[in-house]
Amino acid sequence: MEALDRLDRKILAALQADGRITNAALADAVALSPSACLARVKRLEAAGIITGYGARVAVERVRPALVIYGEVTLKRHLPEDFRALEGLFRHEPRVLEASEISGRSDYMVKVLVTDMAEWRDLTAGWTAGPWQMERVTSQVVMHRTKEFEGWPLG
Repeated sequence: MEALDRLDRKILAALQADGRITNAALADAVALSPSACLARVKRLEAAGIITGYGARVAVERVRPALVIYGEVTLKRHLPEDFRALEGLFRHEPRVLEASEISGRSDYMVKVLVTDMAEWRDLTAGWTAGPWQMERVTSQVVMHRTKEFEGWPLG
């Protein structure tokens, strides 16, 4: 895809703020005709820049929810160990986000569990499994000060 212009960035910002906005309202917000706006949105979707749409859910109002950030350190640093661990994270629904990081640990994971007992059981399974984990350290979220609302696109 060619470089994004000012209108593409305005469309992306508007969709991040309100994914349910109608095409007519979006077109009006970015000063385009509805057909031109829809064509740009479709192009952004086809290019993989817009990867999906969803709702923000207050999970603690739906179920018991404890968010934990875990730092995972591997015993070895072989490519197959990284691939295996990334497969584990991708297929574990309680892992909300996982990123390979620099520094003392190898991965940072954001996990949603019901309580500390579930976290303890989850990490015990990880460290006892075939994924070559040496250590998992954790920080419990006490209070969310700011939720993710979209990427700065400036």
